[in-house]
Amino acid sequence: MDPQLREVTQLFERFKAAFLRSDFDTCTNLLSQLKVLLTKFPSLPPSFQRTPNAVEELTVARDIYEHAVVLSVKTEDQDAFERDFFQLKPYYTDTCGIIPPSPQEYPILGLNLLRLLVQNRIAEFHTELELLPSSALENPCIKHAVELEQSFMEGAYNRVLSARQTVPHETYVYFMDLLAKTVRDEIAGCSEKAYDYLTINDAKKMLMFSSEQELFQYITEEHPDWETKNGCVFFQKAKESQPSKEIPSLQLINQTLSYARELERIV
Repeated sequence: MDPQLREVTQLFERFKAAFLRSDFDTCTNLLSQLKVLLTKFPSLPPSFQRTPNAVEELTVARDIYEHAVVLSVKTEDQDAFERDFFQLKPYYTDTCGIIPPSPQEYPILGLNLLRLLVQNRIAEFHTELELLPSSALENPCIKHAVELEQSFMEGAYNRVLSARQTVPHETYVYFMDLLAKTVRDEIAGCSEKAYDYLTINDAKKMLMFSSEQELFQYITEEHPDWETKNGCVFFQKAKESQPSKEIPSLQLINQTLSYARELERIV
């Protein structure tokens, strides 16, 4: 075996051993070293030179970046996820016919779709989805993300929250928890605009908490301007603290009349 490839392989084995024992600090340090060593392989993107060890080098590099993506989920680092995913992506799109497909490809692609949904980057979500072959939609990981997006856009928040119980891969739980928070924040924002107050029981049902304790904790951490008294949750303070957004009706009317006069002159 090539000495450089042997060095990378041995270091990667240490990384995987640390990953199995959840020593993520060691994993992060070893990953930095591995990324530096990978830059010495001319067979990797963007060069893709057909060296004698190209297949082995591409395979181990893809495996390293797949582990890097999962590590970023374990450490709850979304910035690292995005960096590592874009470093990994060429191994899925540009190595067809060089190395066999990875069994982790669709779980990771689905995980990225879920991340974009959590971050409310819907346009990018659909762009990434359109780049996938139509057969990918039958994969449980991709299908899960697509159904979540549809439920989110339809406002079927109960389906979004219940989907946590049926995640297709254990790494999805982190983003599902973030999505649950996004959904509750959306419901909370709509509730304080639609109602002056809700009973605690109604607020618990609307925000889909299983206990009053969870509801009170959410209010304390996320909405300290809500008041709880006499068995109700009052939103008046939240409404008063929001800036008034009046529609400048007279200004709009004057602008519309001005446009009409200009159009009449042109005709």
